[in-house]
Amino acid sequence: MTSARLPGKVLADLGGYPVLHWVTNRLSLAETVDNVIVATSTDPSDDPVAGWCAQAQFQCFRGSLKDVLARFEGAAQQTEARVIVRITADCPLVDPELVDLVVHELVNNNLDYCGLAGEFPDGLDCEAMTSAALKRAHREALLPSEREHVTPFLKRSGLGFRTGSVEPFVGLGHHRWTLDLPEDLAFLRAVVAHRTEEPSRLKTNDVIAIVNSYPELSEINAGIVRNEGYIRSREEDGVHDLQS
Repeated sequence: MTSARLPGKVLADLGGYPVLHWVTNRLSLAETVDNVIVATSTDPSDDPVAGWCAQAQFQCFRGSLKDVLARFEGAAQQTEARVIVRITADCPLVDPELVDLVVHELVNNNLDYCGLAGEFPDGLDCEAMTSAALKRAHREALLPSEREHVTPFLKRSGLGFRTGSVEPFVGLGHHRWTLDLPEDLAFLRAVVAHRTEEPSRLKTNDVIAIVNSYPELSEINAGIVRNEGYIRSREEDGVHDLQS
């Protein structure tokens, strides 16, 4: 709730539903997902998030506000799952079919970590990892950016992690569907206003069709640099060899 650029964004109204409704309900449709846990902080500012989870009957874990890796690992401990999927709550258009694709890639190839790569819309990000790899990252990761962004430690070279990725899209990297700034919220609201499906049923191809039919929508949040804050934090830590 304390997002500097868009406070309260995870509970912002999007087409008549809170953003968290979109994220959690869409994830629940993934065939590989058995349980959805919202990992928020113990800071009083996040009491509304915990309250929404209780009302919507989604499991909630509360941990450190700043040490997101510790919070995420703590949430993972509440389940006996061998594979953990990480989705940030600013991705209301997360695609359950992509989640399944990433999880299957990780399991079928005996990987420690797998993510979405290539030219995909910003906002479809999906990462899967084994619980063992996550526990090791929590024990050994020291850089502030590794604690804040959860998975950079798993993608570091020379640490012995078996990593992989899937690249299901080509030529879609210019699309921005994430929620970080007021312009992003305006864009998402404009897009979902044209939907014919319920929030959980809206597919990636549906969103692309809407944007292609109304190209002016993409101008609403055009020009925002993708993952700028993440790249900057990595550079401040003196780590430059990882993809953003």
